[in-house]
Amino acid sequence: MTASRLLSLPAELSVIVPCYNEVSNVAPMVAALEGALEGRAWEVIFVDDNSPDGTASEVVRLARLDPRVRVLRRVGRRGLSSAVIEGILSSSAPWVAVMDGDLQHDESVLRTMLAELQDGAELVVASRHVEGGDSGGLAGRWRHMLSDTGIRAAQAVMPHPLSDPMSGFFAMRRDLFESLLPRLSGTGFKILLDLVMSAPRTVRIVEVPFVFRPRLAGESKLDVMVLIQFATMVLDKLAHGWLPTRFMAFALVGLMGVVVNVSVMNFAGACGLSFSWAQLAGTAAAILTNFLLNNRFTYHDRRLKGQKLWRGLAIFVAVCSLGAVANIGIARMMLDSAGHGHWDRSSAAGAVVGVVWNYAVSSTLVWR
Repeated sequence: MTASRLLSLPAELSVIVPCYNEVSNVAPMVAALEGALEGRAWEVIFVDDNSPDGTASEVVRLARLDPRVRVLRRVGRRGLSSAVIEGILSSSAPWVAVMDGDLQHDESVLRTMLAELQDGAELVVASRHVEGGDSGGLAGRWRHMLSDTGIRAAQAVMPHPLSDPMSGFFAMRRDLFESLLPRLSGTGFKILLDLVMSAPRTVRIVEVPFVFRPRLAGESKLDVMVLIQFATMVLDKLAHGWLPTRFMAFALVGLMGVVVNVSVMNFAGACGLSFSWAQLAGTAAAILTNFLLNNRFTYHDRRLKGQKLWRGLAIFVAVCSLGAVANIGIARMMLDSAGHGHWDRSSAAGAVVGVVWNYAVSSTLVWR
């Protein structure tokens, strides 16, 4: 079939590429897809989270030359999982594939994945950990450790056996995606796990090998925050949606704040401060820690920057200061009840009260 004839046909495969700051990889990816999917009707949808490097503009430039190239530019929200969901919903092909925008996923595997779907598979995962696969492109011992930790944690709770649940390269039937959509949490960076843990046991999943290539341009997004978001999403699936993912993330950050609070309080106490002043110092340190972690982690998709960051910090401090009154009051009451040998227990009790208050108020006033 001629290239002009293929361009006039509706796409049988939509390739969804969530991206952020990948301007150097856009043109090479389109060229690679054209070579890998020659003779097939396809389209590629770049879902760009308003990258400051001009990624969306580069996609628009290519879209003027090739109608198979599209861009969905999201302003004011972030997150890989939600980007994939929106990208798939904007497509119309019966099969969809998801791959990263950094050229580390081997586009030639798409033909094999499409063949498996046409042969009856409902979800096809490109795996680095089956025979023929390789994860050598994952640079650094630290990133290997993060990936391996996530894989082991996911395999312990997944209803479907997968060798590479951390893979970001997969393809599936669109009708399967639509049936799973109401159950998806839509948070974090690992949409595949969300899909697999939402899928009935009867869903046919196939793994195919691929070699994870080294990154040529841009920066890797895999860091410890990704793993933490991954963990909260797993907890969300295990709780069957009864505990909101964002609340669990906020509570986890609050737990870190409790550790900071108690540690600073004990240090201040060792320096000679009274319990109330030591608790005040610990509370102030915890407030700052919680704001920074929540902005980076809990509200990653609404992250505050520039002037909004400082305005948000001022509101957060004001909100938490009210919580701190209850925090210190509860701690003081617990101390009087338990005795002066129980600073840690008293401080922790007060901090828990502060966490609940902070979540209830700051989620509506700071990260709206």
